[in-house]
Amino acid sequence: MDGHALKLPDQNPSPRRPGIVYARPYDRIAVLGMGSWGTALAAVAAKAGRIAHLWGRRPELAETIRSTGQNPDYLPDTPLPDGIVPTSDLGAAVGGADAVLIVTPSSSLREMCAALKPHLDSGVPLVLCCKGIERGTGYLLSHVLEEELPGHPIGALSGPTFARETALGHPTAATIAFEFRYTDRLDPGESPAARLSVSMSSHSFRPYMSDDLVGVEIGGAVKNVVAIACGMMTGAGFAENTRAALITRGIDEMKILAEALGGKRETVTGLSGAGDLTLTCSSLTSRNMSLGVQLGEGKTRAECFGGRNVVVEGEISAASVVDLARRIGVEMPICEAVHAILYDGANLSRTFTELWARPIESEPRALDIELAHPAALQKTS
Repeated sequence: MDGHALKLPDQNPSPRRPGIVYARPYDRIAVLGMGSWGTALAAVAAKAGRIAHLWGRRPELAETIRSTGQNPDYLPDTPLPDGIVPTSDLGAAVGGADAVLIVTPSSSLREMCAALKPHLDSGVPLVLCCKGIERGTGYLLSHVLEEELPGHPIGALSGPTFARETALGHPTAATIAFEFRYTDRLDPGESPAARLSVSMSSHSFRPYMSDDLVGVEIGGAVKNVVAIACGMMTGAGFAENTRAALITRGIDEMKILAEALGGKRETVTGLSGAGDLTLTCSSLTSRNMSLGVQLGEGKTRAECFGGRNVVVEGEISAASVVDLARRIGVEMPICEAVHAILYDGANLSRTFTELWARPIESEPRALDIELAHPAALQKTS
């Protein structure tokens, strides 16, 4: 742990307080995905006292993590705590696990489910730590899990969390969401949300519980698209005013889509929505922001990231989010702008000029008036 990690003094356990719910932690957690975020989550679980089985496809990387205590490919110069068990054997990672965190790319989720199915114990909670909406079906990732792996409680872990900072023990907060069943409300301490929250809690990692799985998933999917928009405008030479406007209106697009799908608007103002969006739109550590900046500077997609084939979740989500919004009749102009640039060959400068020249709307939404924008009446080059 580096010198910036939060360290609290040792304290004697305090007596149980009336009105506080006490939950049993899970002992053994499987983390699927040996990239930066999967490795960071395994570190979080290990620091919280859990046995964390970290699975990845590459045996040589698993062996390197085991022998050196670091993941040089994805989290270089980041020492990992004891308690992480790296493996390339999926059955060994998942068999006997009390909870499974899925950190593999959203685009390969169905493939991951098929591989998981023979190894899962009955009723083990599955936690989505990847973000997106399935392209083609318009399904939230939780719906994909329900279809492919029925009979398991399904949740999501999301929030403003850069992997390296999290792994190093910088104070970090996130949301853990599961739909609460009737039995969960009768005995909330036995709910998967409560048990996973205490399982991951430490002096440096603080989860918040939610019963709004839809709202948390929508925040995670849409924020990556908005981050690309912020990056595009930054790369094109614009500054803080522009980024603040995109973040604020991006939150509104999250709210509208979440509400249309049965989520709660207030969830989007929390860690998994506004919190995650603010972080992702504020640093080139985010691949979404970085992609947008490079495109805004005039690079082609093939030239971005030095020509390397870097997976950017927001690029995938731009297609699936816009497709879903169109299907259900929800207007998401920022996401539409990003989609047009990425997939329709639209000119970046002209697209954002047109975004700013849309009819003038009202805040709050209850004031239902639209005014023609004068700039829209002028000829644009």
